[in-house]
Amino acid sequence: MMAFDECCPYGVTYDYTKKSMERTIRWETRCKEAHKNTEKQGLFGIIQGGYFEDLRDECLERLVELDLPGYAIGGIAIGEPKEEYLRILRYIAPKMPENKPRYMMGIGSPDYLIEAVLAGIDMGDCVLPTRIARHGTAMTSHGKVVVRNATYETDFSPIDSECDCYACQNFTRAYIRHLINSKEILGVQLLSIHNLRFLTKLMERVRIEIENDNLLKFRDEFYQNYGYTKV
Repeated sequence: MMAFDECCPYGVTYDYTKKSMERTIRWETRCKEAHKNTEKQGLFGIIQGGYFEDLRDECLERLVELDLPGYAIGGIAIGEPKEEYLRILRYIAPKMPENKPRYMMGIGSPDYLIEAVLAGIDMGDCVLPTRIARHGTAMTSHGKVVVRNATYETDFSPIDSECDCYACQNFTRAYIRHLINSKEILGVQLLSIHNLRFLTKLMERVRIEIENDNLLKFRDEFYQNYGYTKV
């Protein structure tokens, strides 16, 4: 369970961010005092501080004093330039307690997930895979595919030939395109199933590459196949 916090918009001033961070700490202190179901539920604190490293340090230090079961990074992956996301992620994640779960809020794209793992993050979540499914977009091993586009009208291949999900094993791009453009909910459901399986399979592979001490090489190969630029 996440404690209350305020997620600052990108680009706000230092003074605003500091007041927001202090409010977050007050809320999280009150959340811990109110939280009683400690045997069945872990209360996580959320590290805020915007894009200011000293505020991130202060927030983390004060939250660690609360001795919560886990800690999350909030307030990034909200539409800022990727360079800024990586700067704060790589700065604060390694400083989080090593004996507690590290959670990155709101990351759902493959590159953000991989970079979070490389920074030391254990957990992540996002609405992205189902949100882009509602707009007819699929994640594949060779980049995004906008299935609703006319180019797939007679494409009778699966969404992703390398995927083992229900949608890829039983339906074609052309049929799913027809469903999406006909506003049939099954099309959104099939793309959601696929996108969720794609990310699950990606993280399964990431765990293997960690065990093989090969994650950096895998990231570079994945980026090349997916069309990402390494930052």
